[in-house]
Amino acid sequence: MPAESGRGFLIEIGDGQVPETFSTVAGLRSSAITIDAQAVEITNKDSAGWRELLSGAGVRRIAVSGSGVFWDSAAEAGLRAAALAGTIANYRIVFENGDRFEGPFLVASLDYSGDHDGERTYTLSLESAGPVAFAAGSGV
Repeated sequence: MPAESGRGFLIEIGDGQVPETFSTVAGLRSSAITIDAQAVEITNKDSAGWRELLSGAGVRRIAVSGSGVFWDSAAEAGLRAAALAGTIANYRIVFENGDRFEGPFLVASLDYSGDHDGERTYTLSLESAGPVAFAAGSGV
């Protein structure tokens, strides 16, 4: 399997329409995704001293973060509107090989910053708000 470029890791926001159209959040320089599963321990006296976990139990979540240069795009306006309203929107996380995650996310944080002699930047943090689907791409 060949290595993939980080610039092929995109965050897209849906427009909420049917059919839904997704737009890339512009200006991102870095992005990350974390997939977590809460462990539910069921160790007991019959476990022979080994910890046991219950398969399929617990809470699963996906966290997505990114940072980049502010471009004032329509996708960023949608992101800002969702953050201000505290609403959940559909997002798509796309990788260079075509793999993607898609589902409802809440904007957990949206931060803007800038220096007097530099560009305006932003960072964002998304938290899954329901089931997130994975679809494998066709490869590179």
